[in-house]
Amino acid sequence: MVLPTFGISNSILAAERIYASYSALELSISVATLENYAKTGVINEDLAAYQQYLPLQQLQELRQILLNRVKVSPVVVSQLLYTSQGEFLLHRLAQVIQTNQPEPGFAALRSALISASAESGGLTLLNVLRKYPTSSIRLDVAETLEIATELEKLVNQTHRAIAAVSQQSKIEAATISQANFSQLPDLQVPGKFKSQKYTLKLFDSMRNRLLLTDVYIPNVQNAAPVIVISHGLGLDSSNFQYLATHLSSYGFAVVVPNHPGSDAKQLRSLLNKQAIEVAEPSEFQDRPLDVTYILNQLEKGNQSDSRFKGRLNLQKVGVFGQSLGGYTALALAGAKINFQQLKQDCQPAALQKSWNMSLLLQCRALELSISKSGKDYNLRDERVKAAIAVNPITSSIFGKAGLSQIKTPVMIVSSSDDTIAPALSEQILPFSWLANSQKYLVMLVGGTHFSTIGNGNPANQQVALPADMIGDASQARRYMNVLSLPFFQTYIVGRPQYTPYLNATYTQSISSKSLGLSLVKSLNTTELAQLLDIKGAKPTKKNSPTP
Repeated sequence: MVLPTFGISNSILAAERIYASYSALELSISVATLENYAKTGVINEDLAAYQQYLPLQQLQELRQILLNRVKVSPVVVSQLLYTSQGEFLLHRLAQVIQTNQPEPGFAALRSALISASAESGGLTLLNVLRKYPTSSIRLDVAETLEIATELEKLVNQTHRAIAAVSQQSKIEAATISQANFSQLPDLQVPGKFKSQKYTLKLFDSMRNRLLLTDVYIPNVQNAAPVIVISHGLGLDSSNFQYLATHLSSYGFAVVVPNHPGSDAKQLRSLLNKQAIEVAEPSEFQDRPLDVTYILNQLEKGNQSDSRFKGRLNLQKVGVFGQSLGGYTALALAGAKINFQQLKQDCQPAALQKSWNMSLLLQCRALELSISKSGKDYNLRDERVKAAIAVNPITSSIFGKAGLSQIKTPVMIVSSSDDTIAPALSEQILPFSWLANSQKYLVMLVGGTHFSTIGNGNPANQQVALPADMIGDASQARRYMNVLSLPFFQTYIVGRPQYTPYLNATYTQSISSKSLGLSLVKSLNTTELAQLLDIKGAKPTKKNSPTP
């Protein structure tokens, strides 16, 4: 459905011939020949003529490169490629795939990427070449092989890091006395409390923000502790109704804002070409301020509004966030925007070497520094006593110095197959930078960036994603329910009887084959850096200053 939206037809002119340059040699190969070789491994006469110039190993590498699939939907590709971040990516890819035109064929390359991602085989280099809307294109084989080597190294590093987390989880589990979890309450079962849902229309006139906010109030006797759920980019409050309902059934008041400017409405505007950005840089500031404003309004309502009067304990607040909502949760918990790190990582030369797509979004935060002359953005809310961040972006927006400012308990949830906010750079290494001892890293093995997102309200017209981009969503949601509940019970309410759920032994006991689950409480930064051979991954110094 997305192709006509961008003026792209499935019957576009397809590339017929590729002129591939390798060193001083130029190869002229039909797309049909390349496709046949990629799918069958058979080298026909057309390709055999060049076999003496290309070693067999590199031909085999090229075959693998042609067929390697990136798990991404046409919607996500479109969403990215029509932004300034997407144009940066197109510029990099245009160095490899070129047309005979004097200017980089951004429109042609964008068209080919979106069309290829809609093919049954998904987004592969072969499908991109097949869908290229010009009769001939030029492919730099050496550059292609170099990029493939970079990506292979990144994939291997991620696999080693995930294996290290799994091994550490086993080590931690071995030190814990085996608990009989059958004797503990099953946290997958809803609690005993019923709740009333209210939708508030709050307007922050200072920032011109209309904050439609769902509030779930349980029928408990005493003032209920409060959990805020912050949705991710392009979503809304309905996507985490499953979690809000579960937490409220155990006595929590749950507050789920809609963040204007980075919600489902903003995504629709982008897809309809009514907006040019999936989110403005100001969202890095506005999202945490949304939560603070809502908590302030609820404090007033707790005094006078009959719906809430005396029913909310707003000094015991926890935050759960996914993706950009994960950033929001960490900012509210005390992590500071690290402009010095951003300036270092967002240099064009550095970006040219990075395949971390989330970094392109993080770099937009530099505009805050420019507009406010480097103002110290302290977005922490003292009422927030614990935070859970699922698939958060962290590596440069916070960096080591920013994350080390967090003093409250934190749980970071990572997904092994996340191509949006890669597990290694955005969660695993950043977790090792946290100076706070009350921290947990949860790994969803087989999970994607979208696995924990619940179904949206059909009336909100959210774009559906393919099943293979989501993974075992029902299992992922169960994990979020049974891990967030004891975490908030322990650190928000102060109930130690829930701590047996927060360890490697428990997560092993509930881990499924379709979606593996592991939990660790510590990772040694030095050992992790040695394992991964990552430049600059050094131990965090305590009390390091924040830029």
